[in-house]
Order: sequence, then structure tokens, then C-alpha cells
Amino acid sequence: MPKYYLLEPEIAGELGPDTVMDPSVHPPRVSDLHYDLKGWLGDDLLESFPCYIVTDRCRDALENGGFSGCTFAPVRVTASDVFLELYPGRAVPTFHWLKVDGIAGEDDLGVADDHRLVVSGDVLKVLRSLSIDHCDFEELQ
Repeated sequence: MPKYYLLEPEIAGELGPDTVMDPSVHPPRVSDLHYDLKGWLGDDLLESFPCYIVTDRCRDALENGGFSGCTFAPVRVTASDVFLELYPGRAVPTFHWLKVDGIAGEDDLGVADDHRLVVSGDVLKVLRSLSIDHCDFEELQ
């Protein structure tokens, strides 16, 4: 039986003011994502509830792996004044919205009842080959 893992990615910012969402449901339904970076430690997978974003290389690795349970969409990423003060001159890479629509524990990517990201062991292996140094994970029981 395949193993699955609960992930808590680095939170490097927050939903920006240009995010369009329906807050009348839980989790809020986001239709247009704006991620405002505050402090980014370099991970390829980031979170700001209820959304995830990934770098180009992470998107490419997930797409090339043919994993189930996700699609990608554009995201607007901005560097806040705090980010610019902490990291003067640091370039912000291209990010993509990782839209997780799979069933946790069945598809390669899904979202648990407690809204944490669930990934298969194969996805975790790919992510660990990239940079997820500030992502907590534990085996799903």
C-alpha cells in the first residue's frame, strides 16, 4: 500500500489584496490568486491558506512526474516592503498556483479534512529533490 504524507509548507507571505475569493465558504474559494511575499527562505513550495504556489522547477518536476490531483494556474506574486527590506536586490522567481483537486490518500496530491496538503511518497521524493527545507511533513496514518 502506498504511503502518503501530510505537508505544512513554508509560509512566506499572505494572500495579497488583489486575491479574488468567496469567504462565505470554508475553506474560502479562490478564483484569482495574488501572493504577497513577506519573507521567503527559498523553498520551491509555499503556502498561504487555502492556496499553494510553486516555482517553475517544482511545477516542471510535478508535471514531468505525471502526478494526479493537481493543475497549475497563473498567480500574481509581489514583493512586499518587508521583503524588499529583508532581501534588497533579491530576484523573485516565477511562481505558479498549485491547484490541488485530488482526493487525499488516493491521488498523488490532495487536501486532508484539516486542510493540510497530502502527497504520495513519490511526490514527496520529488519535492525533497528540490528545496523544501522549511516544510514540515509527517506520514499520514
